[in-house]
Amino acid sequence: MSEDTYKTITAPSEGIYTEKRSKFIAIALPVRTVEEVKAHLETYQKKYYDARHACYAYMLGAERKDFRANDNGEPSGTAGKPILGQINSNELTDILIIVVRYFGGIKLGTSGLIVAYKAAAAEAIAAATIIEKTVDETVAFLFEYPMMNDVMRVVKEEEPEILEQSYDMDCRMVLRIRKSMMPKLRARLEKVETLRFEEA
Repeated sequence: MSEDTYKTITAPSEGIYTEKRSKFIAIALPVRTVEEVKAHLETYQKKYYDARHACYAYMLGAERKDFRANDNGEPSGTAGKPILGQINSNELTDILIIVVRYFGGIKLGTSGLIVAYKAAAAEAIAAATIIEKTVDETVAFLFEYPMMNDVMRVVKEEEPEILEQSYDMDCRMVLRIRKSMMPKLRARLEKVETLRFEEA
């Protein structure tokens, strides 16, 4: 995978796995922040209030450094870790997978639990639409009106997304482009007379 792309899911998806009358319902959700994770956990814990366990794992950010696995009362390492393992083996991020377990009366043992949580998470991922997104960066700058054509030529050729533009005494523009293409865009904009970058 290149440095400036990452894979995530487009919309919530579900998977169900049953083992010895225990039912595992896995819900995969696209998330961007820990706040979103917390809100979803609250929602699903209320929705499945009668379930024995609601274990989960999440991964955030294009660098995939912000993650957490939670066993929610299951034996340590039998639930959150296998769920996180599925997120990792599919190289996903900006994702939360919650697996709700309804206990069927027969104990599965630790290896049985690991298999079940892993399988349920895999089902939810299999049901999801996975997309590759680019890691984007934004650049904001000011320039004088007469230089408009020069700026627009760069924009037309480099094809960044225009997030904002205003034309007062000074013109201001905010552009977003894929991280790997930003150096070239900035280098071309630097050549435009009167143009100055706003440092974020």
